[in-house]
Amino acid sequence: MKESSRQLQKQRTRDMLLHTAYLYFSEHGIRNPRMSDIAQAAGVSHGTVFLHFKTQEELIAEVVGTCCGKIARRTHELAGECGSLEEMLKAHLDGIREYEAFYTRLVVESRMLPQSARDAWISVQSAVSLHLSPFLEKAVAEAGLSGTPASMLFHVWMGLIHYYLANSDLFAPDGKVVERYGDAWISTFLQLLRQRPEKLS
Repeated sequence: MKESSRQLQKQRTRDMLLHTAYLYFSEHGIRNPRMSDIAQAAGVSHGTVFLHFKTQEELIAEVVGTCCGKIARRTHELAGECGSLEEMLKAHLDGIREYEAFYTRLVVESRMLPQSARDAWISVQSAVSLHLSPFLEKAVAEAGLSGTPASMLFHVWMGLIHYYLANSDLFAPDGKVVERYGDAWISTFLQLLRQRPEKLS
């Protein structure tokens, strides 16, 4: 019984450290903070952090993996309720909105992260692509854009979002980029898809 209680407390401490690191990374960046910063923010000793995570890279990978898993699961949940491309685009933005500060850090810092963290980041993009692609393929067919790969339209959509998030200090200093521009992104993207091919050439 004592061992079970000890293990439960250990798991609670680990979860608390992950949440603290998530909040700290969201505000200060993922690569810059030191393990001592996380310890101070969590109100524990430096050694406590190292007891649960041997290296800074291990902590980063765990936080990114946990958050990306939540984003992927939330995207999957929201996608199940979508019947149109517009609804799917809104669902995608809603999924990002819940984790916007941390997601923005991933957009900016992803290429500097440990490989395991980058793999988690890529998995989120794959999850979004999985749900968005069928809607894009249907939109391409309906618009008569047979020469336009749905995958390219997916990259256009993601590029639009990521450009704004990467420059959030210019577009929304309060940090709420999705709230401020989400509707405009969707309407503009849908308008491009509805253009007749001859008007796009």
